[in-house]
Amino acid sequence: MAATRTPVALRDPEFRGLWTAQTLSRVGDQLARVALIVLVFQSTGSAAAASAAYAVTMVPWLIGGPLLGWLGDRYPRRAVMISCDLASAGLIAAMAVPGQPLPALYVLLFAATLLAGPFGAARSALVRDVFPDDDRYAAATALTSVTGQFAQVAGFAGGGLLAGLTTPRQALLLDAATFVVSAILVRLTVTRRPAPRGPAGAALPSRAMTAGVRLVFGDSRLRRLTSYAWLASLHTVPAGVVAPYVADLGGGSAGVGLLLASVAFGTALSMIVVSRWVPAERRLRLMEPLALLAGAPLVLCAFHPGLVLTAAIWALAGAGSGYQLAANVAFVRAVPDAHRAQAFGVVAAGLVAGQGFGVLAAGALASVLAPALVVAVAGTLAALLALLLWANAEPDRRPRRPSRDDVRASRVR
Repeated sequence: MAATRTPVALRDPEFRGLWTAQTLSRVGDQLARVALIVLVFQSTGSAAAASAAYAVTMVPWLIGGPLLGWLGDRYPRRAVMISCDLASAGLIAAMAVPGQPLPALYVLLFAATLLAGPFGAARSALVRDVFPDDDRYAAATALTSVTGQFAQVAGFAGGGLLAGLTTPRQALLLDAATFVVSAILVRLTVTRRPAPRGPAGAALPSRAMTAGVRLVFGDSRLRRLTSYAWLASLHTVPAGVVAPYVADLGGGSAGVGLLLASVAFGTALSMIVVSRWVPAERRLRLMEPLALLAGAPLVLCAFHPGLVLTAAIWALAGAGSGYQLAANVAFVRAVPDAHRAQAFGVVAAGLVAGQGFGVLAAGALASVLAPALVVAVAGTLAALLALLLWANAEPDRRPRRPSRDDVRASRVR
């Protein structure tokens, strides 16, 4: 009976290694952010310098995916992941060396975060190599999405705890160790596979970014699926204003945790249900209504509901995020294997950029509007964009009954 409770994707030893390595890398990224922010603030006493340190961790994602995602298509993806992990470990360890000037810390962190782009692109593409069938790939994607959210929260919480119990430099060394462990796991558990294509067929690095953008946006189907993925930029707005939102309700840190947990719970439940109990042929049909659900309930926040009702609303909106699973499976099915890592890099870069801009814009709006209204506005925009995408759905996605001409043609054949 115990085996039946294990997620189907985790029964595969290769994916277990990839999943564990991804979780460690995600936690390590958050540990590095928190530790560096504390280190910079302790060294300078400047809040602006500490904020700049956090910004440095976001910018590399904008170029790491589109510019370096091609590495996962030109070279063996397993080797790309291991190389990125080991390089990140060295860069983070160098940050822990005493006496590093502030500009050097920024440069080292920028380079380490830059490697997260090709690592993530290669890992995402490799999961499809491990699970070529849609059902197990969907289960793996759902598990990765759910654990990724909890790993991010655990990384931030653990980073703050470590920075308080140890020195920031010790926390950075522990972070470097997580990347080493991740590289070892990938080396021991993932099968060695050749590169999807040879060097002669790969795009030059100088053209990689434009080639990736043309690949994703030159195809109407991929362009539409990417738009669905980037809708998440609006869905993250509530998390960006959760502290002032709870403060307006008279709550404290427990209320902040409740609301963030409600979103994570709704998303996790939806991902599990969609991946395990919704047949593959129905998942794509659920994409549009779930995308609408991810934004529409947030409109109710304009009426300033209480903390418990807000938690229910945010959980319902989180459940709508399950549409990302259907979009991901359809996207990877439509992208050629030889360009998969590059395509994932472009989508991931746009998503991170959109989420960062969305949080910044929400914070600015919350200074002039009530946080509840900011959440409602984001939900309204998300719902309207989801309806627009739904209205422009491809008409041939739904099965049609064969016509008489089709029947005659089949009989002739």
